[in-house]
Amino acid sequence: MDETTCITAADLKHARSQFTADRAAQIAKNAVSSVGLRAAARVPEAVGNNSLDFDVEVTQGDRCDQQRSGRCWMFASLNTMRFRTIKKYNLKNFEFSQAYPLFFDKLEKSNWFLGNIIDTLDEPLDGRLVSYLLSDPIGDGGQWDMFRSLVKKYGVVPKEAMPETANSRNTRDMDKYLTRHLRGCAKLLRESYEAGVSPDSLQKMRKVMMDEVWRFLATCLGMPPESFDVRLRNKDNEVVLSGTFTPQEFFDVTVGMNLDDYVSLISAPTADKPFGKMFTVDRLGNVEEDGTVRYLNLPPEELKRVAIAQLRDDLPVWFGCDVDQCYLRDEGIMDTAAVDIDSLMGFPVEASLNKAERLDYGESLMTHAMVIEGVRLDNEGKPTLWKVENSWGKEHGRNGFDTLSDPWFDEYVYQVVVDKKYLTGEQQATLHEKPIVLAPWDPMGSLARTC
Repeated sequence: MDETTCITAADLKHARSQFTADRAAQIAKNAVSSVGLRAAARVPEAVGNNSLDFDVEVTQGDRCDQQRSGRCWMFASLNTMRFRTIKKYNLKNFEFSQAYPLFFDKLEKSNWFLGNIIDTLDEPLDGRLVSYLLSDPIGDGGQWDMFRSLVKKYGVVPKEAMPETANSRNTRDMDKYLTRHLRGCAKLLRESYEAGVSPDSLQKMRKVMMDEVWRFLATCLGMPPESFDVRLRNKDNEVVLSGTFTPQEFFDVTVGMNLDDYVSLISAPTADKPFGKMFTVDRLGNVEEDGTVRYLNLPPEELKRVAIAQLRDDLPVWFGCDVDQCYLRDEGIMDTAAVDIDSLMGFPVEASLNKAERLDYGESLMTHAMVIEGVRLDNEGKPTLWKVENSWGKEHGRNGFDTLSDPWFDEYVYQVVVDKKYLTGEQQATLHEKPIVLAPWDPMGSLARTC
């Protein structure tokens, strides 16, 4: 036995004796084993700094609930849009249907997946690329650019026009069986190609497969409306909008955003992603004809600057982050000072990797999308605390709201979406540059999906 590589009896005895003799370790053991790791590491003084008091703030309707689905990016996107509708018509509350874009996202992702399978027929089945494509072809997650593509093509509808179903509230089984079907389609396409079937015939097979996907989704979610009747009343119970609309017309009338004015900014300080450059992710997207995602990589200070500028113009900000890091979920607090694992353990755990290293070593990526609706500023106008609308219902956090500290923003906010008018002239010019293509499995290609 090589005692330099194996865990020996002497090693175990040494670890046990050190742990037993350490008073702090014994106290930590008793606390953590009783209440859990994160609760024992909770720092009450830091928690006290997270009050809901902000200098710049937008107001919104009631909190929405994505329930047991990974639709956070859809809810966040629709929350930025419904804000405009509520404000425009002086409504007490309003929600767009979240089941409607879910239907078309699954449909478009299925078509995107089949297209990628046809495009990689010469790649080995057990190679990294095809294995990656097969791993999660139509998962719930997504990014802003993908939602923009859906709205540009399909519009939006009120929640009443396409309400939630058992399968939109809990997508697990729907995703499971649709994924199985699509993997079967991939097998058929690859075997047909190996048997000499022509490219035209493969595309015809793809169309038949997409008919089956549409039927599957309609069975699970209901048929999406082609038109619908609307009657909106304001806070004074006055009718402010009525008529029959298509989804595209309803978006134009009630939201009226120029979607192409809104750009994704990321902040990834890794060596392969220099700041001030455009990036895209190979094979990431949903709507075939609208292309893939595009990002401008900037330092965190720039993401904060443009977010504050948009808030000052009374508009919320879509953002993506790694939500579970230093997070007190029940209290709705994201704060690097509020959870002190390192002091509890007596050695570096959270401090063992910096932001770039966390991305490079698979410790962190974007997992959740929410909406920034407020910011607290110090005497110099610098941000200290941010107000966040989550999509986990009003029972979560503080009436559905979270807070995130500014140091947490630096470490774990990876993406914001703002009107490009807030960018500098140099940054706006960069938007037109050819993007650097990242690998499909790059952490910046992760899809927000936490529920």
